[in-house]
Amino acid sequence: MELQSSTSKNKTEKSKLSSALQIIISIIIVVLCVYFAIKDIDFKVLWEIIKNANYIWVFLSIPVIVLSHWVRALRWRRILKPIKYVKSIYPLFASVMIGYALNAITPRGGEFVRPLSFSRREKVSYSSTFATIVVERVIDLITLALLFILVMLFFNNTITNLISFELDPNKLILYSILFLVLIIFAFYPPVIKFLLAKIVKPISLKLFDRLTDLFNKFTVGLSIIKAPSEYFMLIIESITIWILYCLPMYFMFFSFNFHNIANLGFPDAILLLVVSGIATTFAPTPGALGVYHLAIQTAMVVIYKITPEDALAYATLTHAINYLIQLGLGGWYFLKENSFKKSSLYLKPQPDDNNT
Repeated sequence: MELQSSTSKNKTEKSKLSSALQIIISIIIVVLCVYFAIKDIDFKVLWEIIKNANYIWVFLSIPVIVLSHWVRALRWRRILKPIKYVKSIYPLFASVMIGYALNAITPRGGEFVRPLSFSRREKVSYSSTFATIVVERVIDLITLALLFILVMLFFNNTITNLISFELDPNKLILYSILFLVLIIFAFYPPVIKFLLAKIVKPISLKLFDRLTDLFNKFTVGLSIIKAPSEYFMLIIESITIWILYCLPMYFMFFSFNFHNIANLGFPDAILLLVVSGIATTFAPTPGALGVYHLAIQTAMVVIYKITPEDALAYATLTHAINYLIQLGLGGWYFLKENSFKKSSLYLKPQPDDNNT
């Protein structure tokens, strides 16, 4: 008993140490990115630019941003269909916003809370629901890659030089492995079951049964991949999401008169969307804080020769409006569902994922 207690204590201490290191690394990255973004900034000029921005376009961006999250909930309902068809979009939208709110506070925390929120409410497997988030992220990465190729056709040399500092080879490898594992899970489940039987079963039958049960539930969440009849609507919904992501960035050009000063149009908004997408995907900070600002500022200064103050003002407002919507709406839904008081909603595992 003492040995088990000691082992459990060591695991807890390691977990706390790991969390502390992640927080420290995030803080360091935020500080460094903010430093490089503001080191040559005239703050009086920056404040004047932000103060004199046309906020009509900022407010016009709000319903578009909210609609983009609503369409994401629509697409998620389609991906969830093999698990459970949900008639109302409202609970899905609530879970999406709760997930975004957590992402704004802790890096990627919302990716785990969103499926947990939904699985608890709808009484379905957490493992299956989490698998749909993996599918969703892969679809987003594919869409971002296609947009990247489109941007490369128009801004070849400039964009290559610009984003080279953002790409982490280790994370590219990680996402490639994730994609391959996803394909194997979806189309070749016998391979995984064979490996579990040969490697895990001889060591521990209980662990083998547990992993097999989790794997079976997880593969249910990937069922949409084997449903070509749903591909067309998934493509339409994915394109719609990214168009709605792009529109606020385009609207904000008018807020700073960039459409006249630098002749910026919708293709330029797509370029900045790709830059922000890469920054957000690889940023280990809450809500891509700091990383987003530096990436957008650098892109606008290098490509369009816009002043650092103008570029940082644009990055600050575009990030702030998204951040506040996610934190505000997500926090409201979080409190509305009484999730904070009913901590078991997020801290206890799903019964059907814990008992075999």
